[in-house]
Amino acid sequence: MSKSSPDRRVVLKGAGAALLLGQAGEGFALPADPPLIDRDYAADRKAFQTHILKRGPAPDVGESLADPPSGARVVAYRSGKLELLAWRSWPQGKAKRPAVLVLHGGNAMGRGHWDLAEPYVKAGYVAMMPSVRGENGQAGIFSGFYDEVDDVLAAGKVLATEADVDPERIFLAGHSVGGTLTMLAAMTSAMFHAASPLSGSPSAFAFFSRFPEDVRFDATNPREFEMRSAVCYATSFKCPTLIQYSSAPARSAPAVDLTADRARSAGLEVESVGVPGDHFTAIPEQIRRSLAYFAERGSGAKG
Repeated sequence: MSKSSPDRRVVLKGAGAALLLGQAGEGFALPADPPLIDRDYAADRKAFQTHILKRGPAPDVGESLADPPSGARVVAYRSGKLELLAWRSWPQGKAKRPAVLVLHGGNAMGRGHWDLAEPYVKAGYVAMMPSVRGENGQAGIFSGFYDEVDDVLAAGKVLATEADVDPERIFLAGHSVGGTLTMLAAMTSAMFHAASPLSGSPSAFAFFSRFPEDVRFDATNPREFEMRSAVCYATSFKCPTLIQYSSAPARSAPAVDLTADRARSAGLEVESVGVPGDHFTAIPEQIRRSLAYFAERGSGAKG
């Protein structure tokens, strides 16, 4: 599975990130156990406004979105006042088909990320991969797992209106940063028939303790972290969800399993599973499992 550039989240060392946390968090204490907030995440999003202290673009450098990979075309979509770009599979078919919104890893999109979408296209899905605010030179301010959720949902609505898409069979998958956004989007909207995050982090507390240089919000306010953490709102999943993590290392396993346990305790159809491999080598098997999961839930495409 190719990628356009090394993932900073793999390269950076935990010790250096821990040192920086004191500077970014200004004394914020990492909780031993993220709280469970038994309220609807979508409702809390409407009442909460993130406080961005450092305004600017996404931290990664991407490629030109005007030059899509083979088998894709550029699609524009609006998220609030922002005009953003996505890639969708092409050519357009005549019959209505299931579709999957595929969220890329990292904080910028490159042609190599389309490798995530191709297995879904081959299985019979229409695939769309959106870039979000602040990425690839686009308008908007990077917030880190918050306002970007609005962009994911806006792209999903555009995907549902495509002429060859069955709006009742929209699925959601994403890797790494995209996996985290997959969880948050699946807790915000009921538009998705099923979802499968791949190696995302359900705990913003844990993620930003490793990558504090990506903190742009007020890190002295625990609510900022809670509103970016699926583990805190695990009772809010609005579709069947298979949360997958890589086994080498299984750093996110405790938070993923806790998220799934909390969701199931609330009667929700949420599963967690570890997949052999590291952050990248596990991707093909994770995609295969997501395809099977979607097929079992009525996608009508190949499993």
